[in-house]
Amino acid sequence: MGCCNRRCGLIAGAVFGAVVAILGGILIPVGNSLIEGTVKKEAVIEPGTTAYDNWVSTGGMVYRQFWLFDVQNAQEVIQNGSSPVVVEKGPYTYRTRYLAKENITFYPNHTAAFLLPQGAIFEPSMSVGSDEDKVTTLNLAVAVSDYSLVPEVLHAALENMIKKSNSSLFQTRTVHELLWGYIDPMLKDNVGLFAPYNGTYDGYYNVYTGKDDISKVGIIDMWQGHRSLGFWNDTYCDMINGTDASSFAPFVDKKKPLYFFSSDICRSVSAGFEESMDLKGIEVYRYTLQPNTLASPTENPDNRCFCKSFKTTRNCTLAGVLDVSSCKGGQPVFISLPHFLHGSAYLRENVQGLNPSEEHHGTFLDVEPTTGFTLRFAKRIQANMIYGPSKVITVLKKIKDYTIFPLVWLNETAAVDDETADMFKEELISRIDMLDIIQKALIGTGVCIFILCLISYCVVRRSDNRSKFV
Repeated sequence: MGCCNRRCGLIAGAVFGAVVAILGGILIPVGNSLIEGTVKKEAVIEPGTTAYDNWVSTGGMVYRQFWLFDVQNAQEVIQNGSSPVVVEKGPYTYRTRYLAKENITFYPNHTAAFLLPQGAIFEPSMSVGSDEDKVTTLNLAVAVSDYSLVPEVLHAALENMIKKSNSSLFQTRTVHELLWGYIDPMLKDNVGLFAPYNGTYDGYYNVYTGKDDISKVGIIDMWQGHRSLGFWNDTYCDMINGTDASSFAPFVDKKKPLYFFSSDICRSVSAGFEESMDLKGIEVYRYTLQPNTLASPTENPDNRCFCKSFKTTRNCTLAGVLDVSSCKGGQPVFISLPHFLHGSAYLRENVQGLNPSEEHHGTFLDVEPTTGFTLRFAKRIQANMIYGPSKVITVLKKIKDYTIFPLVWLNETAAVDDETADMFKEELISRIDMLDIIQKALIGTGVCIFILCLISYCVVRRSDNRSKFV
């Protein structure tokens, strides 16, 4: 009787172990479903969710760091047609995106509209000097007038304007003036690389809230009231594709690229997965711009509709620059990566002193894969203008060819702060880890109990069988 009870107990123990292991296995899909449901609920852009609180106002500090290119041989360029030699000065750092979204309006089609106010506050402690430091650079008014505003038949009139205003191809201005504006003596108007900025708005934006379909959360439905840009006269290039890069749909698939729209460069772009990284104890996926983003149409045919001028792009064979004059009021502005990273060698041969580096000049996003939130980013772009030869304008007579000249490059960057990272780990990561531990503990404990009881049962049974033959 005792042996029977012992064997029955071991069988019961084995069954109990199997049940515990099965319970741990069942918890895997159940737990994943609970986490998925919670994340999807909190990722919706509506009052009361985690996503909404971070969407209305940026939690971390966002900075724009500027490096300006100081010309060392201005007179040699004008008198001899020499290639300009530049030295980078910076960073000059400003805090940006510190203002909450305005005029937020929700619509029945599960979209939300808003305006993004713009402002910049100088941060001396994060800068190499005062923004009253002086820089010698291309004269914006002369470059604009020569290339886009005044046809060649009127260059004599432009020559007269340049002389009367005592202007030249290059000028020396303060950092503040070059970035945010000054009254130009020739145009008698406010001129600046980012003028006007403070007190202006980007938008309106209309984005999907994800209420009806979480895979669409944050995706831009309309910008400035339109579903396409209208800058490029092409359906593909005029697409407004993806989010604004501050977040993406949850449960990111690293095998697929992420798409986002940037009003700074007047187009949508994509980023591809590069590697998994640790950011303050949180696993993030690093995404970088696709290598063919600014490739020439000969390498990436999709970029053909971005080529606006055969003359300045060498019959659309020039890589690394984007002519955005069509969305900048006709001004001859070209966007590139800093120091013409990934650009044609011709660009760096025409301007001496550039040293592109993927580490310092590449754009990246660090995205938390479960929520789709961007926890760190660095958007790095360079603003350039073009000048070229003229038979009439004195300061351009010695110029041999069209030159795309780098004016400034910026790094708009932010990273999740320690407090937010701790909250993120406590609210999400720790719960996922705890559920994972419970699942593994149940499966491990159940399997161990099952195996031990099964082995013990076999030992007891063999022992009982032997005793019968004795």
